[in-house]
Amino acid sequence: MSGPAIDVAALNVRYPGSARAAVRDMSFTVRSGEVFGFLGPSGAGKSSTQRVLTRLLRDYQGRVAVLGRPLEDWGSDLYQRIGVGFELPAYFGRLTARENLAAFAALYRGPTADVDELLERVDLADAAGQRAGTLSKGMRMRLNLARALVNQPELLFLDEPTSGQDPVRAAMLRDLVREQADQGRTVFLTTHDMATADQLCDRVAFVVDGRIAAVDSPRGFRLGHGRAGVVVEYRGDAGPARREFSVADLAQDPAFAELARQGRVETVHSREASLDEVFAAVTRKAL
Repeated sequence: MSGPAIDVAALNVRYPGSARAAVRDMSFTVRSGEVFGFLGPSGAGKSSTQRVLTRLLRDYQGRVAVLGRPLEDWGSDLYQRIGVGFELPAYFGRLTARENLAAFAALYRGPTADVDELLERVDLADAAGQRAGTLSKGMRMRLNLARALVNQPELLFLDEPTSGQDPVRAAMLRDLVREQADQGRTVFLTTHDMATADQLCDRVAFVVDGRIAAVDSPRGFRLGHGRAGVVVEYRGDAGPARREFSVADLAQDPAFAELARQGRVETVHSREASLDEVFAAVTRKAL
């Protein structure tokens, strides 16, 4: 599709009996084919927004379009074109991993992914015949991601896709999610894992108190909240030492030149902020 995958304008959500809106005048656009991170502290309005976009919550005010159509114009056909993998896995406990994917695949009218290939991609091939109810939390989360991909969706909603994974499998799942965007699919990602957001997302929105506080690429956020310069770690006379240098003066600074000439420099780091630091700064400012 040529237009945005998601287009939201002036979205407001207030639950019955609540004195305060869960989502307040929120506007944002998600481009087709990008991984869009939707990050914020607990209670910021992320889940409510996600529920609106997936038509689980229909009592809202504002304008919302998904895959080129106003959300209210969609019926059950929306679910043929999206995939949903929320943090709490959905599965049939008495069915095997393979039977679970086959059962979900049967719900779709269009072409679906090969079940065994999907299980292989999420490192569950050896557990294909194991009942889902006996799988570990990490295995169930990987089965959950496979289920979200089974209908080869145009738009994928993921919540904490690397939860419960060891570093190797977390990296594998990040590669699989990134591959979806590389193939032209759109990924709407919510996570508290800033490393996952930093590595996966083309753009990130920080959500605070029902509003979007800032939107930028991870790199843009890091550079915008960092300081120009580098930190040099070197072998000092009394042990490990470190010193900051400006970028402009680094090549001409006699102190750095002497450290380099003596072979005492061990590491050189930029002073850009981490996404965790940006998240903390943006959250504090917005609150």
